[in-house]
Amino acid sequence: MSYLIALAGKGGTGKTSIAGLTVRYLVEKRRGPVLAVDADSNACLNEALGVEVHATVGQLRESSLETIRSGASRPGGLSMEELFEYQVNQALIEAKGFDLIVMGRPEGPGCYCAANNIIRKYTDMLSEKYPYVVIDNEAGMEHLSRRTTHKVNLLLMVSDPTVKGIQTAKRIDSLIDELKLDIDRRVLVINRVAGDEGGKLRDYARDLGLEVAGLVPQDGMIFEYDLEGKPLFELPADSPSLCAVYGILEGLEID
Repeated sequence: MSYLIALAGKGGTGKTSIAGLTVRYLVEKRRGPVLAVDADSNACLNEALGVEVHATVGQLRESSLETIRSGASRPGGLSMEELFEYQVNQALIEAKGFDLIVMGRPEGPGCYCAANNIIRKYTDMLSEKYPYVVIDNEAGMEHLSRRTTHKVNLLLMVSDPTVKGIQTAKRIDSLIDELKLDIDRRVLVINRVAGDEGGKLRDYARDLGLEVAGLVPQDGMIFEYDLEGKPLFELPADSPSLCAVYGILEGLEID
């Protein structure tokens, strides 16, 4: 059974950076292997992890639909279900200590429901092969209402150092209760704390009933690495954000 960590929060909080550092922590400290899932239609987790994307689930969905529409023959007489399962496995990006699968976005217009159902099903299927799974969800709360975040051991709700970010985390927390999602534990991480506002924001979040796992300081190295297109796996061990995230995850006592 996999230990599944998912991330949620409003846009611009640095959620993907926290996801990337979480994958690095699991690879280094827990010795994986780890399955990283980029479930954001604006995929960029691969950049944090330093790998290239050659196919996404959204693209595979579109090609499968085109096969149906054109009436083209399927290799080996495979059913559409079998063909798509094969394609998803081919889309898996293998790296040292972790694999990555990217949802991407469908090329055609319309609802994302089919793509979301696909990522949910095949995340479940692939998860059986990995002791740890990290899912970087899209910003906001729609992934919760569509139930693409489910069967989660730990949900990291990431906020920037603003009241608005923490209020968004509280709405996410309330929506989880409303939808009765299967999430064992949910905690708040306040990211990019630059001054003495961290203590006040921690107290505010606790007054709202949120469990605060910790604060991550503003880190110029993150900005520099992003500017230069360098992955977070190359951050030095004394990086303030890296040390903070590692400390938070150690304190959460991940199985």
